[in-house]
Amino acid sequence: MMARPYYSDRHDAGRTLATHLSEYKDQPNVLVLALPRGGVPVGYEVAQALHAPLDIFVVRKLGIPGHEEYAMGAIASGGVRVMNPLPGFTLTPEAVAAVLAKEQHELLRREQLYRAQRAPIKMAGRTVILVDDGLATGATMRAAAVAVRQQHPLRLVVAVPVGARDSCQSLSDVADEVVCPAMPEPFHALSLWYDVMPQTSDEEVSTLLQKAWREHASMIRRAATSEAHSAGH
Repeated sequence: MMARPYYSDRHDAGRTLATHLSEYKDQPNVLVLALPRGGVPVGYEVAQALHAPLDIFVVRKLGIPGHEEYAMGAIASGGVRVMNPLPGFTLTPEAVAAVLAKEQHELLRREQLYRAQRAPIKMAGRTVILVDDGLATGATMRAAAVAVRQQHPLRLVVAVPVGARDSCQSLSDVADEVVCPAMPEPFHALSLWYDVMPQTSDEEVSTLLQKAWREHASMIRRAATSEAHSAGH
């Protein structure tokens, strides 16, 4: 275990994370599912290294009004909601409903924007590798994992480059495997473990997804052509 895990940026983190997932390379049923926005550059590199398709799974943190850095829960695609009551904060049902409505609106906006009319890749019967750029509280990833479970994957792997040890370990009850190569203690903040960690833009997410989809389709075509050529001899 590294004493001080350190990544130059999310792409660097994704390439490193992929080396810890090498057993899934060239496996036909693997799907890399990235959490936008920050998880997409990481997931892109993982998908490239594993020769696997990339898709997104939108999750929104439910921040406490006035203290948005604290998550009281999260929502995910498919109508899943995971609540995480925090001591010291008491909210009215109306306040919670307002946060839910706002984040549900943003979740739908992102799905429509990033997918550009493209249907989600089916997860049933596949090995799904759920990727983000790191784990702090783990609430967002937990919501995603619970939602993905409802899609009946064959195997669910949670994979992040860096995370708080307790958060990584706590996800073992919803995932078949948790891959987190760096679990620094004390963890403090995710941004400490990256040289640069700018906000990932909607444009970057859309660009990387389109690029991943084109490259994967091209790879499948090349494999099919090679197979046909071999069969003809």
